[in-house]
Amino acid sequence: MRIAVVRRYPGCPAGVQVLSLSLVILGPIDSAALAPLAFVGAAFPGAGTGVRIGLAVVATGGVAAAAVIVALPRLSASEQALRFRLGRWLSPRTTSLRRASEAWALVSACWLVRADACFILLGTLGIGFSFLLALLFLYARAAAAALPIGPAGTAAQVGAGGAALIASGFGASQALAVAVSVAGLGLLSGAAIVLFAIAWRIRMSVVPTWPRLLEILMRP
Repeated sequence: MRIAVVRRYPGCPAGVQVLSLSLVILGPIDSAALAPLAFVGAAFPGAGTGVRIGLAVVATGGVAAAAVIVALPRLSASEQALRFRLGRWLSPRTTSLRRASEAWALVSACWLVRADACFILLGTLGIGFSFLLALLFLYARAAAAALPIGPAGTAAQVGAGGAALIASGFGASQALAVAVSVAGLGLLSGAAIVLFAIAWRIRMSVVPTWPRLLEILMRP
């Protein structure tokens, strides 16, 4: 669905192969972006042993993903890698370290905003203002997001978020209500972004640009 949306956007020169590979590379970048938050959560004084172990696993996976991202450009450009078919295919399609760093910074900012949003939402919905609980809730939903986009993926994210709250000591009905509310707000936000993008494209296609408008006004 992401490839179809980007491919249909006017003026997009990327093909299906480039978009598919970019989504594959986005996985390690996502993991690397989650590592700093996991380190911060594991350092919280109130975190239990199980929580620390889980966050340590997330942080370790993020560090390993970052190592792969850093080593991939050099590895794909080496003569030994070019001897194999996979290396020859991967070499012209590998993202440079600078581009990967820029993507990592943007994705890290995105995860930080999402963590802050979960922190505010959980406090507003009566769960409490706890950054550690917000991280657990966010990681549970992120793990469930690996399922296909659609009703099944949304239901899995609701179940994972509710399970994280129940494991933290909250009642099942309260945890489920909060998880459903957060999922509903996420769907509304996504729909609002799509409608804004459609309205913007319609406006750009209907309203002429400034140079074109000046040319029309200057006509005798």
